Amino acid sequence: MPFVETSMTVLLVWALAGYLLGSVPFGMIVAKTMGLGSLRDIGSGNIGATNVLRTGNKKAALLTLLFDAGKGAAIVLLARTYAGEDAAQLAGLAAFLGHCFPIWLKFKGGKGVATYFGIMFALAPLVGLIAGLIWVAVAAISRYSSLAALLAGGRTPIVVTFLADGRLFALTIILGLLIYARHSENIGRLRAGTETKIGGKSR
Repeated sequence: MPFVETSMTVLLVWALAGYLLGSVPFGMIVAKTMGLGSLRDIGSGNIGATNVLRTGNKKAALLTLLFDAGKGAAIVLLARTYAGEDAAQLAGLAAFLGHCFPIWLKFKGGKGVATYFGIMFALAPLVGLIAGLIWVAVAAISRYSSLAALLAGGRTPIVVTFLADGRLFALTIILGLLIYARHSENIGRLRAGTETKIGGKSR
């Protein structure tokens, strides 16, 4: 994380803004708007793009992906513009937590992967691009969205070490650990060979 240069009051405002924006469950909104039903009753019950894809509606899944990534990117760019780098990173972290633990859904949210990529792209475009390419490559080969997310989140701190400002390193470690924590059940299924592949129905 960068040195704290912004006042605590301003940082708290951006953290709250990040959390509230991150809490918006775009997957559920898109699914309901497009007449796909409640995501809680579909597939894994998750609110993210991977579960939206299990409805068979690729357009809805793409919209969810873009909105979830967009909210992470938007709050980072806004905070950086009007406050500073410390506020941008804090707002990004808060947006990720908001997606995972949204107040509107009794703190039962998604895994945060799309929001994570939005945050990374906004903070360091090259790092975000490489993280995204890692996800795409692993997903294309394995067909496991969870494995792709785990490897992307786990490798991003290494990428940051070589290609980005060192002030971003701590945040990538924190977000990476949170991604692993949010995928604890997926890790168990991957080890057992029972994880659902992209486009498949949850077991």
